[in-house]
Amino acid sequence: MDFSADDPAPPSWTREQADGLIAWAERSRQAQGFAWLDDAGRQRTEQGVQTWITSRTTHVSALCSREGGGAAAGLAEHGVRSLRESLRDPEHGGWFSTVAFDGSPADTDKAAYQHAFVLLAASTAASSGTPGADELLGDAAATVLDRFWDADAGLSVESFDRAFTRGEDYRGANSNMHMVEAFLAAGAATGDPAWARRALGIADFLIRGQAAAHGYRLPEHFTARWEVLPEYNRDRPADPFRPYGWTPGHSLEWARLLLHVEAALEEPPEWLLPAAEALFSTAVEAAWARDGADGFCYTLDWDDRPVIHERMHWVATEAVAAAHALHTRTGGAGYAELARTWWTHVRTCFVDGGQNWRHETDARHRPSTTVWSGRPDVYHAYTALAFASGTSIPGYAVLGAGAASEGSANA
Repeated sequence: MDFSADDPAPPSWTREQADGLIAWAERSRQAQGFAWLDDAGRQRTEQGVQTWITSRTTHVSALCSREGGGAAAGLAEHGVRSLRESLRDPEHGGWFSTVAFDGSPADTDKAAYQHAFVLLAASTAASSGTPGADELLGDAAATVLDRFWDADAGLSVESFDRAFTRGEDYRGANSNMHMVEAFLAAGAATGDPAWARRALGIADFLIRGQAAAHGYRLPEHFTARWEVLPEYNRDRPADPFRPYGWTPGHSLEWARLLLHVEAALEEPPEWLLPAAEALFSTAVEAAWARDGADGFCYTLDWDDRPVIHERMHWVATEAVAAAHALHTRTGGAGYAELARTWWTHVRTCFVDGGQNWRHETDARHRPSTTVWSGRPDVYHAYTALAFASGTSIPGYAVLGAGAASEGSANA
């Protein structure tokens, strides 16, 4: 396939890669949902069937089925059925974090992160006409609002035990970020503008409040009263879901999400675009080649020193997706140039032939397992390809060039 500096992600290549990712996802199909795969594409029994992986694979499959049906439509149906049956708790409601390959509950905690992805999968599948998705969406929306949504705070709580009787004394930006994504998709599926308003409320607190107060370096960890915990997990800096320090990849993801929030609102506040650009520029300046080699350092401390040097495929893909979105929103040529640079980086360091992409490398771009082992799912890679190809994604609308304010960065 063509590979040039002018267009390192041409349409023929993005189509080929999207097809390859769906073929990889087919390997993960298991009776209870979708399994975690190793580097060779084998199902990892010891990981069980996890709700977040099943939900993200269902979301991607439903997106692909909108474009052409085929095998992806069958995968989306399987995912919806698994979320309605195998992974749902029939006694207390909500979704188990993990079930074993035989369907028995393996991790019965109820976490906002997993439930955000159930809502996302249900919303995308409903927008795509997947059988059973409307019922799943109704259940997921009710569970999220009844169990996880703190209307007084305008934010999501973090997790509970199986019976929803004990909550965790912790609040997280990561789960709330994915609630924003899910709320936008739910709004697109239902036509209810309240979902976008909830998404804006989360963004207002975490980005206009917390990130702005910290130089657009978003704190990820908080107490139950939403007090910042800057030293959280200092002794476990490589935790895959709650790493120490700040995570530039999330800033890049948030930059794109703010543009989707803006597009979803009839009268969006003016701070969304400047905040998106500030998050983007801060993350790029602080993390790209910070240690002298191409790639984004995974996490940084509060003085922007690398903590985890490893390069994650999801960070690179969120970078290109954010650059595409900002280019669409502002018309800024600088964003398009960065997207080309980072697509070249992705193709050089992460794309593994016709297979799923490598999830992690070290700073020298050699395979690494410091944070992630194997290749759990195709969600981030497929999202980046969708933005490169102009694929329509429910809830991911971005205003086109011409709507931007004058003087926009990179314009």
